[in-house]
Amino acid sequence: MENKNNNWNEISEEITEVAKKIKDKAGEEDLVKDLKESLKKTIENTADIFSNIIDTIDETIKDEEIKNETLDLIKKINNEIKSTVSDASKSILNLDNSNFSESEEE
Repeated sequence: MENKNNNWNEISEEITEVAKKIKDKAGEEDLVKDLKESLKKTIENTADIFSNIIDTIDETIKDEEIKNETLDLIKKINNEIKSTVSDASKSILNLDNSNFSESEEE
């Protein structure tokens, strides 16, 4: 009889452990989701800022040569930021996927 109680105690402990892992995993997924949403909003805001800068340059600078050089510079900066964000996003997604894979293997 005592052996059966020990088995139930072990099963109960295992269930508690699995439930804790599920809860922790759900929390991690929420954090990753929040991070992705925050990154997306940041990218959208940055795109809006560059769009506003380009519009301002178009409207205020009258000298065509200076305007074109300034716009080219702003576009280069914008492209560099896009490239950096794209690389970072890929790294985050790969990290995210590798963490999920590792957790699934455990």
